[in-house]
Amino acid sequence: MSTYQFSADLWLHNDMPGAWYFITLPRDAADEIRASNERRGFGSVRVHATIGDSTWETSVFPDTKSDSFILPVKAAIRRKQEIDEGDAVTVTIATGT
Repeated sequence: MSTYQFSADLWLHNDMPGAWYFITLPRDAADEIRASNERRGFGSVRVHATIGDSTWETSVFPDTKSDSFILPVKAAIRRKQEIDEGDAVTVTIATGT
């Protein structure tokens, strides 16, 4: 199991209703994840993500624009943790769990 903790800004994919919010992983974490043999469909990797006191199972997805991975952050987590677009968020990602 590998664990990464970092802070990054929460960003909105677009301003359409139902649009997704994401956090881009730092390049060093992305490089390690990319090298793992845990990749699934679309190059995604299953992770446990933690923001504040919220932990959930999800996947990170490769993003060619940033040459990294992106973490989707669902509305329930954003509401519970009171975070919104542009906020700096501390995230812990655990892979291989």
